[in-house]
Amino acid sequence: MKKKLTRLKGLALGVLAFLLSAFSAFAQNLQKGTYGYLYCHMSDMGEFTAYALSRDGLNYHDLNDGKAIMNPKELALIEGGQRDAYICRKSDCGKGYLMVTTDMCVAKSKQWFNYGINLLKSDDLIHWTSTTFDFRKGNEIFCDPESPDVITDWSKINRVWAPQIFWDPNHVWPDGEKGGYFIYYSIWSSNEGDKYDRMVYSYADKTFTKLTKPRVLFDWGYATIDADINYLESDGMYHMLIKKEGGHPGIFHTKSNCLTGPWPEPDEKDFVNFEGKKKCEGSSAFQIEGEKGWRVAYIQYSDRPKHYRICKADEHLSNFHDPIDIVGVTGPQHGSFMRLTKKEYKRLEKHFSKK
Repeated sequence: MKKKLTRLKGLALGVLAFLLSAFSAFAQNLQKGTYGYLYCHMSDMGEFTAYALSRDGLNYHDLNDGKAIMNPKELALIEGGQRDAYICRKSDCGKGYLMVTTDMCVAKSKQWFNYGINLLKSDDLIHWTSTTFDFRKGNEIFCDPESPDVITDWSKINRVWAPQIFWDPNHVWPDGEKGGYFIYYSIWSSNEGDKYDRMVYSYADKTFTKLTKPRVLFDWGYATIDADINYLESDGMYHMLIKKEGGHPGIFHTKSNCLTGPWPEPDEKDFVNFEGKKKCEGSSAFQIEGEKGWRVAYIQYSDRPKHYRICKADEHLSNFHDPIDIVGVTGPQHGSFMRLTKKEYKRLEKHFSKK
């Protein structure tokens, strides 16, 4: 009897190990917590990062009265402004948090150009450290300077926009170490031949302080920005929402079997179509606990006042419908969503209620 139990236990552990290894083969950001939701976003009141909390994922309340939750002048060392905040958990069982922002301050520069991004990390969602990458410096900022260049003259970089993070357990570094953070973003320069913003990707190491040279993620022949990628268990594929400027402009959907592509050009009929001719960008997809479908948030920026909208999508992150305005946020703008545990939720409320 004892031998039989031992064999059964061994079999169960083997099955568990297999399932874990099978799951880890897919790139995916760690999800944790069922108590509430954090909306981490650039504020429309200024170029800084703000927080809002929600219990249901739709109705929020500002933390710190909608003001900055960190000092952008200390953490965005190129222009002193933070835009397009994207937040997620670290890959190691959720012990810590990561954020990427566009280092940009239009209020200061008076132009829609910028030169780099910020990689940030935190142990508590409150205190953050940052590594700034100024792309004008070229080879010296990248950990693989010998790799090919997608920009012929880095000193002419004009835009490095809207970075996001995706943990990739299958990435292999030159020393054989596995696992890296897939950072994807758009770039454009004034070099001859660079006619529009292209989506590229780099890898950051586990310390979140080193970055590889960008490689082209896809090039459809026209400008694309604000990509948002999620792995869907419904079909085992990677799904992307993307703002495209070619053909019919708007937020569109495409999918791929591989994180690095190929990414086919989107279906012209599968897009956020109920905003009519209004201009939309900054999409961020997330799931509300207990729902099979998805919610897609985005900024509808052509109207005055602007509207930050959350619509529904099906379990395949398609067929967008039923848009509503976000509730309870002062100055919502391009941002991202992360589920929280009760401990995290209460810690944030307690800390920012003291300010």
